[in-house]
Amino acid sequence: MYTRFLLLILLCCGMLTGTAQTLFTYGKYSADAKDFMRAYSKNNTQHTTDKAQAIREYLGLYINSRLKIREAYERGYDTLPQIRGELSNLRSQIVETYMNDPATSARLLKEAFQRSQKDIHVAHIFISLKSASGKIDSVAAKTKRDEILQRLQKGEDFFTLAEKYSDDPSAKTNKGDMGFITVFTLPYEFENVIYSTAVGKNSNPWRSKIGYHIFRNLGERKALGKIKAQQILLAIPPGADDEKKKMLAQLADSLYKLIKNGAVFPELAATYSNDYISAANNGIMPDISVGQYDPVFEEQVVSLAKDGDETKPFLTSHGWHIVRRILMKPVITDPNDRINQQEIQQKIVADSRSRASRAFITGVVEKKAGIKKSNFTDAALWAFTDSLLEKKPQPPNKITESSLLYSIGKKVFTVIDWIAYAQAFRYKQDGSGTKPYADLMADFTEQNLYDYYRDNLEDFNPEFKTQMSEFMDGNLFFEIMQQEIWNKAQADSAALVALFEKNKSKYTWKQSADAVIFFCSEQNIATSVHDQIQSNPASWRKITDSVSEKLVADSSRYEWSQIPGLGKSTPVAGMVTDPLVNKNDNTASLAYIIRIYPDNMPRNYEQAKGLVINDYQELLEENWVANLKKKYPVKINDAVLKSISK
Repeated sequence: MYTRFLLLILLCCGMLTGTAQTLFTYGKYSADAKDFMRAYSKNNTQHTTDKAQAIREYLGLYINSRLKIREAYERGYDTLPQIRGELSNLRSQIVETYMNDPATSARLLKEAFQRSQKDIHVAHIFISLKSASGKIDSVAAKTKRDEILQRLQKGEDFFTLAEKYSDDPSAKTNKGDMGFITVFTLPYEFENVIYSTAVGKNSNPWRSKIGYHIFRNLGERKALGKIKAQQILLAIPPGADDEKKKMLAQLADSLYKLIKNGAVFPELAATYSNDYISAANNGIMPDISVGQYDPVFEEQVVSLAKDGDETKPFLTSHGWHIVRRILMKPVITDPNDRINQQEIQQKIVADSRSRASRAFITGVVEKKAGIKKSNFTDAALWAFTDSLLEKKPQPPNKITESSLLYSIGKKVFTVIDWIAYAQAFRYKQDGSGTKPYADLMADFTEQNLYDYYRDNLEDFNPEFKTQMSEFMDGNLFFEIMQQEIWNKAQADSAALVALFEKNKSKYTWKQSADAVIFFCSEQNIATSVHDQIQSNPASWRKITDSVSEKLVADSSRYEWSQIPGLGKSTPVAGMVTDPLVNKNDNTASLAYIIRIYPDNMPRNYEQAKGLVINDYQELLEENWVANLKKKYPVKINDAVLKSISK
């Protein structure tokens, strides 16, 4: 009987690009040599010196599989609900793995790794688009930006200008000094600006949605990596007076002295620390990465020279800290480290840089499928949108909810689609109000382009199309084999009995034995079962029941050649064969022999039924394939066959 593994050997592996060479035709259909060779190379694992002979043998199997699959299509099996359902389920399972650009993903991975190798000390000036009254004033922001740039060009001090002009509230105390950052510390857009700015230089202004950003590269160092540490935090309560602050400072000094005199750090952390999460874990914090904490905190931790060192009590905006370094984890410098690659890839997916791959996808759709827009103006659309979303009077224009907005490839979007999206996503995530219609339309169109790519991925990704085609062909193959061969062979009892009676002499037992074969998931289980059964054969059921989740037992009559571990030995009743180990997966099998049949003897019908069914299936298939070849006459292109056989 056919198996799914055999199917992989038989089936075509999909369409390939390149110049087509017809290897054979079957009726009005043709098979390409590239498709055949791809299938042959993928599935022909046996090494042979006669390649031409191997290809010709494989070609026979390949032709038969294409005939059966074509017949399944002709019968409309591809429209059966169960076939469509299975195809849809597979598509939903694998589609997301194809929703990227491999070249972009590889570039982002390489870029992130390279940036992870160094930390950059950064200062920042922020110019908000909002005025003091909270209203957007882009003209004033641009004027302020230009003034700061001019003063920087004249050589004025960056920190002084940050303290005086930056709209970042923290600049009043830190003068714009952000401390060290590394890859993934800041939004990708900022990271790009910083990593492209030379040491000692200022960046060009970067315009974000909230304002302008000017960065200065204060210096670079080899990446620090991560630090595992323990902490005692004495938090300063909100509104604490000077006396309370003084008491906390004194307590911090006392704890530090206790630590230096041999007190157990975890016990002190559990008793005194106000960082309740780490206190419950002996003071152990999550790994400390560059740019993750307050610069003052980070500077103190980085200053610890070796594992086991503690900082003196130091003050941050959170309170008094005492930190002990447990372990320094250097940054991974091997670009081929798979675990590190996986961690970076996960961060890329969760990071804003993943939009680079998304932008590639939308660009491909826009270029290949195209967008055809309606001829009404944005102003008219915004006015109509206002009439529905803001309950304003409807303007005198020809736009209706059913009006065509635009089409992407073969999919049409109407005004009501836009209205529904605008209704759901019109508000900014920070709660600061509604998005401008132009920005909202850009988001709407981007999402539609992205969804179009997913829904029509077969048109954009040949590899995905091939995989879906293979799966469909596989399901059709099994469906038609079930209908034409397997079900008929099982159900036609009269034909099976007739075939048995006609070929009785064929269905004989060679030397055989009644035996129990044990299939074990692990070698050590097989060894244990072997020793226990050998010591007490009568209790083999009880022994196997104790490890039933890791063992399957099958009791039947077997020919000697089918008994694992027997080899050339002569079996005897009560014998337990040595475990036969599969080196590929460490599974093992062995046998307990109950009774011996040393002579050849005929099988009765029930004993031979499995063999009879197989033979009957072969007869049915042989006749069926002969009829298929009459319906779809096969013509092999000998010249092409000869060329691929070299």
